[in-house]
Order: sequence, then C-alpha cells, then structure tokens
Amino acid sequence: MRFSIEEIPLGDRRIRSFAAVPWRLHRGDPNWTPPLRAELLGSRLLRITGLLTPSHPYHRDAEVTHFLARRGRRLLGRVSAAVNRRFNEYYNDRIGFFGFFESVDDFGVAGALFDRAREWLSEKGMRVMRGPGGYSNATHEAHQGVLIDGFDTPPTVELTHNPPYYDGLLARYGLSKVKDYHAYWIEFDGQPFERLKSLADQVRKRRSIETRPADLSRAREEVDLIVSIYNEAWARNWGFLPLTDSEAAAMAESLTLVADPGLIRFATVDGELAAVLGALPDPNVPLRPRWNPLLDNDFARVARLLLTRRRIKKTRLMFFGIRPKFRKLGVDAVLFHDVLSYGLSRGYRTCEPSMLLEDNDLILRASEFMGGRRYKTWRIYEMSI
Repeated sequence: MRFSIEEIPLGDRRIRSFAAVPWRLHRGDPNWTPPLRAELLGSRLLRITGLLTPSHPYHRDAEVTHFLARRGRRLLGRVSAAVNRRFNEYYNDRIGFFGFFESVDDFGVAGALFDRAREWLSEKGMRVMRGPGGYSNATHEAHQGVLIDGFDTPPTVELTHNPPYYDGLLARYGLSKVKDYHAYWIEFDGQPFERLKSLADQVRKRRSIETRPADLSRAREEVDLIVSIYNEAWARNWGFLPLTDSEAAAMAESLTLVADPGLIRFATVDGELAAVLGALPDPNVPLRPRWNPLLDNDFARVARLLLTRRRIKKTRLMFFGIRPKFRKLGVDAVLFHDVLSYGLSRGYRTCEPSMLLEDNDLILRASEFMGGRRYKTWRIYEMSI
C-alpha cells in the first residue's frame, strides 16, 4: 500500500485531520466512544481549551509533534511523540512518549508511524519510547494504553476502546509490556452490600470515622482537597506525577458538568482528613456516536448529556486514595459503604472501578470483595531507542 507520512507541528491547521482519524477508522463500531472534538481542538462556545492546541497547559512543560499517515485523502493512521519535561525531571529519566495511536490493520502503516515517532524522540535525547496514551503516560492522564481484553463492551469516560489487532501491531514492532491496567464490573445487588455494611459497622465501632459528600458549590476548594490526598496517597504508584494547579482548575470545571456530589465522598479519622473516593455518572452513555452528522457534532452530544445526565445508571469509580498514615484502619470499607448506599438510593445500577494497576493488590481485592469481576485490561508498552 502506497502512503505518505507527514509531520504536523503543534499549532498547524492540519491538526484537524489528525483529530479526525479515529472517526474514519472506527465508523460503525458500536462500542467506540470518542471524546468531544472540543477536548482536542478547543471551543470558545463550550469554554474548552483543546489538548491539541498550543494554549493547553500541558504544553507548558512538554514538547510535542504529530505524524499522520494518509493515501491521498484517505486517513490511515496517526501517532504523536512527546517529551514531558516535568515527568522526566520528577523521575530523573529520559522517557519519550508516543500517543494518540490509531492505525488501519496494516503493519506497514503502523511501523512507519512508530519509526517517525522513535526517530523524533531519539533526536531529543530520549532513551526509551513508552506509550500509548494521550500525549504521555502519567497516571492521571486520560485515554491510557491499548485495550487488549474486553472488546465487547463500550468504554466509560476517559478510557480507550480500539480494535483487537492493535496489540499485535505494537508487539510486532518490538514494543513490550511495561504495565497493565484493569477494570472491574460491579452490579449493585444485596449480597456484597450486606457484607460491606457488616464490615463498615464493625470499623465504626472501633474508630471515629466520618464521611461527607462533596460540596460542589465550593468545587475548587473541594478539588484542592482531592489533589492534596492524591499527591500523597498515589506518590509511590507507577506512573505517578503530582497534579498541578492548572490541572486542578480543569478538574473543578469538569466536575460541575456531570458530577453527582453524593458519589464523591471524603473521610476523616478523629476529625483529620484521611481519604477520598470519587465516582461519576458515565457521560459516555449519552455521548456515544449516532453516526449521523446532525447528531454527532459537539453541541448535539453535549445537549444529550445535559438532558440525560440525571438518568444515567452507570458509574465509573475515577479516584480512590487513602493517606498512608490512615491505611489498614478500615476507612476504605466505610467509604465504599456510604457511597454505595447513596448510589442504591438514587437508582445507580453498576460501577466500574478503573484504571487499576495490575500490582495494586489492595484495590484489586477491594473490587473483588464488592462483587466485581475483571472485564477489561489495557496495556502500556515500551522499547529502547
């Protein structure tokens, strides 16, 4: 197959074609669910700063470029290459990232894209190439990894869905697994809830543990508390990078659109802030493509979300962290119980804890205790440059 690879620098108008690739490749896939185009390209009307635009805060600490594969007007694939300076400074390393990977089922196309990304990262002095993700693979970044198991169900918000052949393309190129993430599926029924209630009652008899829902009228202040717990609780996790002030501001703005404050809960032990658990009604349910130009523009999709957000029954557990000094006290049981109790009272029916590191035994066991079954796995890859 004859095709060309073109480099698209940040700020180039061709970035719209780069953003359009998955819409062309995955047309008709009932499970593929993209982010809003504005999340990539920006929108003044929606007040969104796109990740692929120079004004996005990510680019303050990173250098990026993009590669697009095409044959004439037909889009065949894409990949980005990025040097995240803040990540490398934090780890004292030289890790280059590839991201936004999409390709037709043709190793010639995928291999050529990887070659260009690898060459660019080599010129920047990086020692390895890791990915895919968005631009990079910090834990808190969206759309991490390649889906390698669980293709028969749609992704929840900020998670990746791709064809099964992607894993083969990456492996054939010589990229090897560096880390897996899992998702569990929990259906709310009486059995795990009764076990959890019994455990939470026992914990409360031993310690003064209180929980409260988030107050979204003070969204920024609440997000600052979440960030303080995150930066302490996740510090030893693979891929961790402290959240910045601009990332906290973006989180506060996004929470106000879809969050149900009863699903975001803080815990204290003897009055001291100890932990946070946060789930969201899954906006991907109304955002799923209708494959109709009139129904798939950003404004139509946002309108569906606003009209139906209080009727969404599916949730994703987005974050859960306990400060180290409060671990193994049963705080997790109390938080899970109180959030689940609220969820049941409001008619939520399912919860997906994700992305869970494959070696985070504590949260994996907690998901299984709640009656969860593992149903999706994503993989991050790496190779020497």
